[in-house]
Order: sequence, then C-alpha cells, then structure tokens
Amino acid sequence: MRIAITGGNGRIGRAVTDLALTQGHHLVIIDQTLPDHEREHVSAIQANIADYPAIEQAFRGCDAVIHLAAIPSPIGHPHHVVHNNNVVGSYNALCAAAHLGITHICQASSINATGAVFSRQPRFDYLPLDERHPTYNEDAYSLSKWICEEQANSIARRHETMTIASLRFHWIVPNRAHALHQGHEFAAWTPKQLWGYTNIDAAARACLLALSAEYKGHEVFQIVAPETMASTLSLELAQRFYPHVPIQGDLSGNNGFYDCSKAEQLLDWKHNTPNSAPAATGEGRISQVSDREPITD
Repeated sequence: MRIAITGGNGRIGRAVTDLALTQGHHLVIIDQTLPDHEREHVSAIQANIADYPAIEQAFRGCDAVIHLAAIPSPIGHPHHVVHNNNVVGSYNALCAAAHLGITHICQASSINATGAVFSRQPRFDYLPLDERHPTYNEDAYSLSKWICEEQANSIARRHETMTIASLRFHWIVPNRAHALHQGHEFAAWTPKQLWGYTNIDAAARACLLALSAEYKGHEVFQIVAPETMASTLSLELAQRFYPHVPIQGDLSGNNGFYDCSKAEQLLDWKHNTPNSAPAATGEGRISQVSDREPITD
C-alpha cells in the first residue's frame, strides 16, 4: 500500500513510518520539515497542510492517508492560529482524499475533543468515558479536534464508500514506566485528563489498523492505555476528584478512565501487546497536588 502521512516527520509520524516500513508499505511523508536522511520506499514532500493544491498533489497515487499534521495543544500559539491550523488542515486532507478517490483515511484526534485538560473544570457525565460522551470543550485546541471529527462525519456522508477513523490519542509516551517516572500523578492538571496515556507504539499500530478497517463511514475511537499512569487506585481517584460522577464500568485496581472497547471491536486494536509492561496494582495514597504544567497530547 502507498500511504500519505501528513506530519510524517513528527513524533507519532516517525513511529508510524518505522512500523509501516516493516509491514512493506511505501510512504509519502508530507511535512513542513523533511527527515534528516533518505530511506528506501519513502518519498518526502515539503508542504504546509493549509496549502490545499500542494496537499492534493502530494496525495496523488496514494491508496490511503494518515493525517497527523497539527498544532498539538493550545500552549505556545495564539488561539486563532491553533484553531484555524487544525481545522483547515483536517478539512484539506479529508477533501483532497475524497476528490482523489482515496477511501481509507485516519486522522489524529484527541481525548480533549470532549473537553478535558485544557478546560477550567472539565465536565464528565459518567466514568469511564466512551466515544458517545458529549463535548463540553471550551478552548481552541479541544474545539478544533471536535470540529475535525464533525468534518469527517460530513465528508463520509457525501462520499459513502469512504472509511474514516478519528483516533483520540492521549499523552503520548514510550511506555507506562516512563509516565510513572515523570511524577505527574499529583499535578494540579492531572485529574482533568483522568490519569491517561498512550504508548507511542500503540498509537502507530492504531493508525495502520484503521487503514484496513472494513466499516463504511466515519468512526471515532479512544486510543488510550487500559490502565492509568497513577499508582493510586482508580476508585480512590474517582471518589476524591469526581465523587458525584456515576461510574458505569470497571474501575477496579488501576483500570483506566477511558473505554476503548470500540477500537478493539472495529479495528482489532489493543493497547497492550505481549511486550508491554504490565500495569502496577498500586496501593498508593493521594498526596499533595502540585502545579506542574500539563503534558499535551
């Protein structure tokens, strides 16, 4: 398969590239900055995702698209730049693929599409969260990700043969041990994101699995680890920080606050593989909250 990857020289893009090459795919990397060295079966094109003609030209001859190019948080850029970059980029990628008859598209979304770490105080109607949870987003980044998903709905309605997946990634890290080592369990912003994370290899696998999905239309998927990055037990965290939010799933042990069963059913994706580090079953107690800055998706 010949796959176009926008943002292919970014962190997730490089992980997807490495995995795709092991699977025998040919790749077209589209980014504002090009890779440092050439690789067999990889073509690199320097382009801005806001430049629709350049994106459509880059997609020509490709069988599928993985759209990863985006500003990954509202921090460090004016709000209108974050919003407009992400929304226009997604629209251009979706429309270019549709115009060229490319039927399989995967785009990076975020757990923040429903409103989370960048909200003043996130609202959760129930726990664990699934893809049906309504949005209460209130910042430019989270809003942009929600709109990207709605754009995919619109494109899929008009082009009924297309298969589009919006993957809601979380804090991307090498593994759970790395997340625990960062010491963010008790940061002031951590309850807003529900102590979640995503291994980068799991994110890359989800992108490629989405390109072979058999459903038609657009679907949103939570792509998050099945356990938290906290040593404190999940029920204890829920009782302290969200005592009035109904619990509608299994939060025993360190079970995560995100229900990813849909990705398992439709993409045959699981976060943990036999080589993944097992979740620790912590008995830790909640200690003083700090004011560290949030890690973005």
